[in-house]
Amino acid sequence: MIPTRGGDWYDGGFWQRLYFRALDASDQYIRATWEYLYKVIALSNKSMEVLETNKYRFDSSKIESYLAEVKAFRGIYYYYLIDLFARVPLTTSSTIPIKEIKQSERREVFDFVVAELQEALPLLIKEHSNKLGEYYGRVSYPVACFVLAKLMLNAEVYTNNNWTEPGQPNGNSIWFTIDGRQYNAWQAVLYYCDQISNTGYTLSSTYEYNFSVFNESSDENIFIIPMDKRSYTNQMQYLFRSLHYSHSNALGFGSENGTSATLTVLRTFGYDTEETDPRFDMNYYAGIMYDLEGNVIKDAYGTSVEYLPWEIKPDLSGSPYEKMAGARMKKYIIDKTSIKDGKLIDNDIVLFRYADVLLMKSEAKVRNGENGDSELNEVRARVSATPRVATLETIFDERLLELAWEGWRRQDMIRFGKYHLPYDQRPQASGEENRYTTVFPIPRNVLELNPNLTQHTGYN
Repeated sequence: MIPTRGGDWYDGGFWQRLYFRALDASDQYIRATWEYLYKVIALSNKSMEVLETNKYRFDSSKIESYLAEVKAFRGIYYYYLIDLFARVPLTTSSTIPIKEIKQSERREVFDFVVAELQEALPLLIKEHSNKLGEYYGRVSYPVACFVLAKLMLNAEVYTNNNWTEPGQPNGNSIWFTIDGRQYNAWQAVLYYCDQISNTGYTLSSTYEYNFSVFNESSDENIFIIPMDKRSYTNQMQYLFRSLHYSHSNALGFGSENGTSATLTVLRTFGYDTEETDPRFDMNYYAGIMYDLEGNVIKDAYGTSVEYLPWEIKPDLSGSPYEKMAGARMKKYIIDKTSIKDGKLIDNDIVLFRYADVLLMKSEAKVRNGENGDSELNEVRARVSATPRVATLETIFDERLLELAWEGWRRQDMIRFGKYHLPYDQRPQASGEENRYTTVFPIPRNVLELNPNLTQHTGYN
C-alpha cells in the first residue's frame, strides 16, 4: 500500500481508495491508465495499417512476422484492459469515429484476444526477448504463450460478463481448440506453459540475479522493459517511490517515502518469526538501514533510519511512526551509477518470468485434479525453502512469496476469490461500502466523450 503520511501521499484520497477498493470514475490515475492502454492500441492499429498498405516496401519473408508481432502486442494490451476494466471498446481501426465505437462485453474481448494471439503464434520468432540482440524487448513466441497461459488461468473471471452476481463459469467446462484438439482451461494453461519450457527457459541459479544490474543474460526472465540509462528515457519508479529520503540519499539517489508492505505480506512471509521465508530479505527492507559500506544510516536529526513493518496502516497521519512505518521495496539490486534520482538504471524491469510459469502449471494441475507439488517445490527449492504440498492455499501464498512487487497480486486475489477486505477495514462513509468491485471504473471523461459506453455496476 501507499499510506497517507501526514501531508504526503494523500492526493485527494486516491491511494486510500485504491487500497479500500473504492475507486472513483474521476480519479486521474484511472484515467491515465485507460488513456495509456488505448494509446498503445491506437498506435498498434496504425502500425498494422501502414504495414498492410506498404507491403511492397518490405521483405516479403518478414512482413507477415512483423504483422503478427504487432497483432500480439496489441493483444497484450487488450489483455490488460479486460483484466482492469472488463467491458471495453474493441476496435482494430485507427480511423473509426468515436460515435461508432461500441462497448464490448468482457467475454467478447477475451475471445478476440485469444484468437489474435493464437493466430500470431506460428509467425513469431522463438527467441528469448530479454536477451540483447535483434529481438531484445520485443514480443516473441514465448511472450505470447505466457499471455495465453494467463488468459486461460483467469478464464473463469474473464469469460464472466456479470461479475457482480454470485457464481461464475467453471474452468473445467471452458473449452479451447489448440492445434485441432480440445482443452479445458486448465489443460490449456499447461499446454502454453509447456511451449515456454520447450524454448529453453529455466530458473536462474539465484533469485536475485533476475533483478540485478545488467540482467539481460537471465535464463528466467521472459519479457522485460529494456532499461539503459544512456539510451532510453523510460524510468523505474519502484525504489524511488518506496524508500525513506535519508535511506535513498545514502545510496546515491532520491525517493518519496511511500510504498510499503501490508500486514498480510508480513504474515504470509512469516516475518519476525523463526520461519521467515528466505525471500523476505530479498524483497523488503526492514529494521535499521545501512549504506553500501555497512554504516548505519542517519536521518537529518541524527536518528538511525529504521523501518517498522508492523506499524503500517492506511493513514499514518499524526502517528509517531508516520515517516518510518512499513517494510520497503528492495527487489532490484541498487545500480550505483543510476541517474535522475535512481529512476534511470541498467536493471531491466521484469514483467514475465519462468518462476511464474511453474506456479501457473502447479495451480492448473491442482485445479484440474492433478498433483502440482513438483512445480511448486522447484520454485521453493531455488531459495532453500522447505517443500510444501501444492494446494490452492499454498499456491496462493507462494505467488506472493515469489512474485512480490511484480504486479500480479490483484489478479491473483480476484482469481482465488480473496479480493475483499475484512469488514472492519472497509470504508464507512455513506455509500462507499456499495462501491466494492473487482474491476476499475470506466473513466468519467471517457463516458462523457462517448455516449455509447455505460458505467459498471457499483460505480456512479
